[in-house]
Amino acid sequence: MPTDRSALGAFLRSRRDRLSPSQAGITAFPGPRRVPGLRKEELAHLAGLSTDHYSRLEQGRQHTVSDDVVRALSRALQLDAVERAHLRDLAAPMNRPGNVWEVAQRPDPGLLRVMTAMDHVPVLLLGRRSEILACNALVRAVLGPEIVPGAVFMRWLFLDHRSRLRIENWTDYAAAAVGALRYEKGRHPSDGHLTALVYELRAADPDVARWWDDHGVTDRTSVDKRIAHPVVGPLRFGIEALTSPHDPEQRLVVYTVEPDSPTARTLPALASWELSDLDRLESPAMRHPQ
Repeated sequence: MPTDRSALGAFLRSRRDRLSPSQAGITAFPGPRRVPGLRKEELAHLAGLSTDHYSRLEQGRQHTVSDDVVRALSRALQLDAVERAHLRDLAAPMNRPGNVWEVAQRPDPGLLRVMTAMDHVPVLLLGRRSEILACNALVRAVLGPEIVPGAVFMRWLFLDHRSRLRIENWTDYAAAAVGALRYEKGRHPSDGHLTALVYELRAADPDVARWWDDHGVTDRTSVDKRIAHPVVGPLRFGIEALTSPHDPEQRLVVYTVEPDSPTARTLPALASWELSDLDRLESPAMRHPQ
C-alpha cells in the first residue's frame, strides 16, 4: 500500500474543482475566489466537517477515513455510483492486506465455455490490467490480428496506430478506457505491474496523461464501438461485459449487434475469411499510414 493519501487528495481536489457553489446549492462564501469550484471551507461545510479536518484529507495527512466521512463527501460532491466506489477504495484502511498479483492469470473455465458458444459475434476475455486471456477468431477479424491471448489490450489501444484507424469513435472509447484503468488502480494500489502500465501509457501518449490527470473514473468501457473495417466497411457494435462470480477481475467482453442490421448481415461473411486473407486485402494505408 502507498504510505500517503496523495491519490485520495488528488481525487477530492478534482471533484471539488468541477462543482460550483450554485451547483452545490449554497451561497458562495464571501471573499476573492482562487479556485474554479468549491473552496475547501465550502466543501467542509457541505459535508459537515471542520475545515481543518477536510484540509488534512486533501493534503494526505489524514490516515484514517471513516465510512461516515466518505458518505458525507460523496453526497457533498454529488458523486455518481462509480465515483463513490472509487472514493471508498481510495479511503480504505492503509494497512489492508494486499493481493498477490505475480501469479499468472488463468482464463475462467465458465467464461471460456460461454465464449465458445458465442462464435457468431466478436468476444474476448480480459483479465487484470486488460490482459487478453482468450478471444475468438471473429474479434480478431474485426479488430485486427494483433488481438491475441497474452497481449495487453490497453497497449494495443494506445500504442498501436492501427487502433485509431480501426475505431472510428476512438476518442470516446479510449477516454472511457483510461477511466476504467484509474478505477482498477484505485481497487489495487499495490499492483506494481498495473502501476508500471499506467506510467508506460502516460509517458507514451499525451491523451492518456491528460485523461488520467482529470481523475475521471468508469467501471467498464461500455461505450459502443464504431469500426471502420478496411475490407467490409463500417461495423457498429454495442459492448456488454459479463463477469464470473469465481473471479470478478475477469470479464467477458461481447460485441453485440442489432438483429438484421448491416453489421449483423456482414459478420457471417467476415467470419468466413481467413485472417491471413483479411490482412492481405487490407489497404496499404491501414498497414502503413502516412
